[in-house]
Amino acid sequence: MTQPVTLGGRPMMPPPGAPSEELLVARFRSQARRLFWSALLLIAVLGATAYFYDNLPDGFENWMLLTAAGVVLLIGVVIPFLVWVSRTYVITTRRVIVKSGLGARHRREMTHVRGYTISVRRGILQRLWGAGTITLSNGVDAPLRLTNVPTVTLVHETLVDQIEVNQILAHRDAQSASDTGPTS
Repeated sequence: MTQPVTLGGRPMMPPPGAPSEELLVARFRSQARRLFWSALLLIAVLGATAYFYDNLPDGFENWMLLTAAGVVLLIGVVIPFLVWVSRTYVITTRRVIVKSGLGARHRREMTHVRGYTISVRRGILQRLWGAGTITLSNGVDAPLRLTNVPTVTLVHETLVDQIEVNQILAHRDAQSASDTGPTS
């Protein structure tokens, strides 16, 4: 039995007609640099709370300080973190999946075999951090946006490779199906 041939680091291809298994290629979130201000706010609020605890002017009590600190931390730290952690990007050997939401999950997919255009936009700050926004458009559905993708060039190359491999497999399977079809 011979092993499938791979060229130039491409993934191994299954034999013609055999179903290909869907494998996880990458799972990632947007860059966490947006949480920098939340981390700074966390440090400032904890420091101020520690300094002013039992050191408040007349008319104020410690429970008021702790309540105010809790509200500021909830609005400025916890909510931005939950928004960041609720959005996940998944690339498999068959499709790109964007999952978002905490309670009610929203999921959008785009398959590699249909093909799509990939556009990458990188602002000045995104270039400094090696990030970018990838937009996938197949001309039929609404574009799929992956915002603040870390190592955007690597993700772009991975998507291009997955489209190429999936279209080669689809073409090869279509050719083998037409070769074994009924003849008159």
